[in-house]
Amino acid sequence: MSEQLSPAQRGALEAELAELEGPRRREIAEQIKVAREFGDLNENAEYHAAKDQQALLERRIQVLKDRLSNAVTVEHDTDEHIGVGSIVEVADEEGEMLEVEISAVGGVSPDSPLGSALLGAGVGDVVDVDAPRGSWKARVLAIRRA
Repeated sequence: MSEQLSPAQRGALEAELAELEGPRRREIAEQIKVAREFGDLNENAEYHAAKDQQALLERRIQVLKDRLSNAVTVEHDTDEHIGVGSIVEVADEEGEMLEVEISAVGGVSPDSPLGSALLGAGVGDVVDVDAPRGSWKARVLAIRRA
C-alpha cells in the first residue's frame, strides 16, 4: 500500500530532501576535506566521523527519495470527516483526551491502528481501535485541517 501524504506533508519532505542534497551535503564534504588535511587517514578520528555522517546523510536522502517516489498525494479539504492531514481531538472510554494529526510525517500514521480506525469518521463517531495492547474505543470530538 502506498503511503498517503497531504500536499503540505509532501512539501515538508521535499524541503528536507532539498536541504540534505544541497547545503548539508556540501557541509559534510567540506568537513571531509578539512579532516583529510590532518594527515594519516587510518588514525584520523575527524575523517572517520565525517565519513560516518556522510553515510548517514546519504541513507536519509535515499529513504526520502523512496518515500516521495512511492507516496500518493491526497487532497483533504473538509472538516466533516477525517482524512490525511486532519488534526483530530478524540477521547477514550475514560474521557482522557488526545489530539493527533493523521500524518505519515511526524504524526499518527494513517496505516496505524488509531489512524486507520479514524479515517472517514466524523465528529461524534465512536471508532474501535484494534491496538497491539488491546482494543479500545475513541470518540471523535473535533476535526480541523492543519
